[in-house]
Amino acid sequence: MKQILVGLAFVGILGSLASALVFMLKRDDASGRDDPRRAGRMAWALALRVGLSVLLFICVLLAWKLGYIHPSGLPTGG
Repeated sequence: MKQILVGLAFVGILGSLASALVFMLKRDDASGRDDPRRAGRMAWALALRVGLSVLLFICVLLAWKLGYIHPSGLPTGG
């Protein structure tokens, strides 16, 4: 269940990043002028990405503190 939730969070983060890219690259008309609404949508999508990233970090930290996940570390070979 943990892997599914983390995977969905990553998909949401990448999806909001992709939507911000689409809003950034699209032009409104043939004259090449930017639509101010698109800039607002791009900023909202980037803010959503940051919010999801912070939420994921807090959830992982909380799960570690509550003992739901345990760090395994890297084998040192010694």
